[in-house]
Amino acid sequence: MQQPLTVENLNRIIEMAWEDRTPFEAIEAQFGYCEKEVIALMRTHSKKSSWLMWRKRMSGRKTKHAQLATTEYRFKCTMQKSISFNKMAKR
Repeated sequence: MQQPLTVENLNRIIEMAWEDRTPFEAIEAQFGYCEKEVIALMRTHSKKSSWLMWRKRMSGRKTKHAQLATTEYRFKCTMQKSISFNKMAKR
């Protein structure tokens, strides 16, 4: 089920799409937008040069797909807490 596309949700989806190690499956789990829908959002809400740079960067990137990513090289910050519905848990 897709969450409503508020400015905050849109900004977070775009931020997650630009992150190298955030798979599309994580975006779908949090916001309900599949890979094709994320691509469409990026196309409509980015400048043309930013869109082209993002597509070039993301095409063929294994870390953007959970099934292709290897878990042995995953980086996890020691300060990171579990994230639930895009809000960090209290320390």
